[in-house]
Amino acid sequence: MFNYFKVYSWNLALSMALDAGANMDEIDRACRALREVEDDSAFANDYFQAWAGAGAKLAQAAAVDEKAGHLLSAGEKYRRACIMYITAERIPAHDHQPRLAAYDELLWTFSKFVECAGANCEKVSVPFGDSFLPALMVSVGSTDKPAPCIVHFNGLDGVKEYLYLCGLPALLSQRGVSILLVDNPGVGEALRKNGLHNAPEAEIPAGACVDYLETRADVDKTRIGMMALSLGGYHAPRATAFEPRFACCVAWGANHDWPTRFRKRMAGTLQAQNSVPHYMAHNMWVLGKDSIEACAEIIDRFSLDGVVERIRVPIYITHGEDDRQISVAEARKTYDGCVNSPRRELRIFTAEEGGEQHCSIGNMSLATNAMADWIADVLKTV
Repeated sequence: MFNYFKVYSWNLALSMALDAGANMDEIDRACRALREVEDDSAFANDYFQAWAGAGAKLAQAAAVDEKAGHLLSAGEKYRRACIMYITAERIPAHDHQPRLAAYDELLWTFSKFVECAGANCEKVSVPFGDSFLPALMVSVGSTDKPAPCIVHFNGLDGVKEYLYLCGLPALLSQRGVSILLVDNPGVGEALRKNGLHNAPEAEIPAGACVDYLETRADVDKTRIGMMALSLGGYHAPRATAFEPRFACCVAWGANHDWPTRFRKRMAGTLQAQNSVPHYMAHNMWVLGKDSIEACAEIIDRFSLDGVVERIRVPIYITHGEDDRQISVAEARKTYDGCVNSPRRELRIFTAEEGGEQHCSIGNMSLATNAMADWIADVLKTV
């Protein structure tokens, strides 16, 4: 992972941006004055302003290209603008008012990228109770030839637009697999626009996604898989264990025992990095609770002990050996528990090869290519 700054959460966000295709020169122009900052929380708004300002500049340049009829150039700039807004928006506290506007800019620049670039990306709504889960569908199937499809949830602090921009949908498309990128409860539009909070019963929103996909003639209903990253290393196995319609599972970064880690964070006895500066307040927002203890009571149910044994389909688990948020031991624990899976695989990325950090951020293409190969191999033979 590229350590441009002196603080982990900022470097994590920057490396995610680079993995999605941001331009390092544009990043450096925006952020070089912040390189010596050592308090990511105290200067979170400065970080936000740097990235959001860069996003606005790119969006303005894109509009000039669009007006001139240079749609491909416009689409490329809108794409990079969206990455800038994604990176800006994740760092300040959730009640930071400019963050709300930046999220709207994130959505708008992404839609403009899709429009100008002619990208294969359909915005859809997955019915969920009396609300819906906002999602992006990248389909390679047709009525005559329905394709296998993977449902992809986010983690604790992601957005579906990033899942698209990180390149996995394109890799799967090349391999004949469609993908549904979902803002599950607690993230993205599901949280910010629909007020839906995260919960341990991942099979409920995941099942709603299967219900939706079963209405589409371009999807092979017998070959639907489930995957998620980071906190999704809990959600994907949990959903697969309790939703029998899934044909396979991918945990992009394991997350077997969040309760123990969270309780240790509360006690100050865990040596682990925070994904965002306002980590505890972020959990309260995601879970819809007004205290850390109330969060902990819900998080106590986010454990895969006694759950992964129920998985009876192929499962692929990835992890970085030097993950500074979640120990690689949790990946081994998830793998060891999948005793009833007919094909369980654990892929640990090493420091020597790259991809050794959280969810392989910093060299994400190693993981996305490996996962795409595995998904295609499994779903095309189910």
